[in-house]
Amino acid sequence: MKAVAVFPRERAVRVIDAPEPRITRPDQVKLRTLEVGVCGTDREICGFHYGFPPEGSDHLIIGHEALGEVIEVGPKVVNFRKGDLAVLTVRRPCGKPECPSCKEGRQDFCYTGAFTERGIKQQHGYMTEYVVDCERFLLPVPKSLREFAVLVEPLTIAEKALIEVWQVQQRLPWSCPVGGKKKPGHCHHALVLGAGPIGLLGAMAFANAGFSTFVYSREDEKCSKADLVRSFGATYISALTTPVDKLVDRIGSIDVVYEAAGASKLSFEVLKHVGHNAAFVFTGVPGLKGPAEVDTDQIMRNMVLKNQVLLGTVNAGRDAFENAIKDLKDFKKKWPEALRALITGRYKLSEATTPLLSTDGIKNVIAFG
Repeated sequence: MKAVAVFPRERAVRVIDAPEPRITRPDQVKLRTLEVGVCGTDREICGFHYGFPPEGSDHLIIGHEALGEVIEVGPKVVNFRKGDLAVLTVRRPCGKPECPSCKEGRQDFCYTGAFTERGIKQQHGYMTEYVVDCERFLLPVPKSLREFAVLVEPLTIAEKALIEVWQVQQRLPWSCPVGGKKKPGHCHHALVLGAGPIGLLGAMAFANAGFSTFVYSREDEKCSKADLVRSFGATYISALTTPVDKLVDRIGSIDVVYEAAGASKLSFEVLKHVGHNAAFVFTGVPGLKGPAEVDTDQIMRNMVLKNQVLLGTVNAGRDAFENAIKDLKDFKKKWPEALRALITGRYKLSEATTPLLSTDGIKNVIAFG
C-alpha cells in the first residue's frame, strides 16, 4: 500500500510502499482511509523539527487527523461493522503502572511522558491507504457527516479546552442564567487568538456554546477569514487596527481566552487585559525563539487580585472526540458553508508533499480515492 513517510536522517519526505496492516487481535478494526487532514504538527515533522519513528524504523508514516471506512472487524469488536465510518484518536497509553491517567484511559493526561502518538511519536500514523487499530481507540461517525468528519480531531482541541474551562470555573459562580433557548455560555465573552484552522474551529465551538465570540488575528478586517468569522456569528478583530491594549474597548470584559496562535509574546500581552475570574487556555506550542520581554509583575498582580486561571491543554480524550462529533452536527446544520470554507484544498495521495511543505489555505486534506 502507499503511505507518506518522513525520513529524519535523510531529511526527506516521500510517498512509499509500506506493508498493508492486518488484524492480529480480536478487538481490532481495519479501515480504508478516506481522508487525512494536514496540520501544523505535520508540517513541523516534515521540517524535521519534531516526530519520532517507531523503534527500529528509519521512517515515520505521518498523519493523525483521520477519517476511515471500516472494511473488516475482529471477532470481539462490538460497536463497528463493515461500512461504518470512524475517526481515530491519536495518543496511546504509556503502560506504566505508576501512571493513573493511562490506566483510566486518559492518556491525554499521561504523567510519565512515555505515551506514544500515531503519526507523531513512535507509532506510524494514518496517511496511508489502510489502518488497523483497537476498537477502543475509534469513534463512530454518522454518514451524514462524511463531508466534514476529517475536522473532528482538530476540533477536539477546542472541545477539550471547553470541557476544562467548565470544570475549572465551577470554583466560582460562573454559570449563566438558564432560560429559553439560550446556550450555557451566553453571558460570557470569549476571545480566540489566531484565525488558522484550530482558531476558527475553536471560535465555532465557543459560538455554538453561546459565548459572544471574538477572533483576533493579523489580517485586515476585509479579508476572507474575517468574512468567514462573521458568517457564524462571531466578530473579527484585526491586530492591524486594534492593538492589544484596546481589545477591552471592543469586547468588554474578556472572560475566556482560547489561544490558537502559538505566539507567546502576543499571548502574555493579552493576558494582562483579561477580566475578573477569567480563564486563559494555551493550546499552541511555540518554537523556542529565545526570551521575550514580559510584564511579569502586572500579570502576577492580575492573576492574584482578579482570581484568574491560566492553563495549558494538549491532545484530547474520548469525551472531547464525542463532543466534537456532536458539535460538527450542529455546525453542519447552522453553518454548512462556513465548514466548507475551512477545507480549502483536497489533494491526492501522490500530491501529499504539496500541502505538507506549504502553509497555503486554511485546512488542507489528503483524499484517498
